[in-house]
Amino acid sequence: MTKITAGTPHSSRYTAVDTPPDETELAGQVRELTAGLSSDSADLLTAFHRIQHEYGYVPEEAIPVLAGQFRTTPSMLYGALDFYSEIRTSPPAKTTVEWCSGPACLLKGSTNIRRALESVLGCAMNENTSDRALGLRLVQCDGTCHLAPLLRLEGRYLGPLSVSDAIKLARGLKGEEPAAPEAEAEG
Repeated sequence: MTKITAGTPHSSRYTAVDTPPDETELAGQVRELTAGLSSDSADLLTAFHRIQHEYGYVPEEAIPVLAGQFRTTPSMLYGALDFYSEIRTSPPAKTTVEWCSGPACLLKGSTNIRRALESVLGCAMNENTSDRALGLRLVQCDGTCHLAPLLRLEGRYLGPLSVSDAIKLARGLKGEEPAAPEAEAEG
């Protein structure tokens, strides 16, 4: 098996982009955050995490810088960004409700909880309300299946939940009624 390293010709149909010539403040910060990372794809996820830790998300303006550094195309980076649900490409909401999409939660009715949250909060999955006060994000199972179906809110696990619990929580977050489902566990 031949090892392909950065700079090695390959037979794919895409051409890597060059590093953008204009040096904006954000581009300079992205370069600083990702300095020392390998230019092959092995450190790409590390780069995304460093940038998100700094900005709260991966800004669109960082993509050409990363494409040049990792010798790939912006579309390849967007494909990677789309795959990892924990990486955001827009600023997070002030308060984000995280909906677990794991098998245990799904088997215990979390799809109905998701529908209720989308309706009451007024935003779709992986979106924020127009004022960015509230957001709803899909997260993968992290092994807290004994609480299924569950939500995470500001580091707390809430579950097992019913649809009515989720509606009360969402209305409380919107200021329509007191929030706090009874079923709650710290994570």
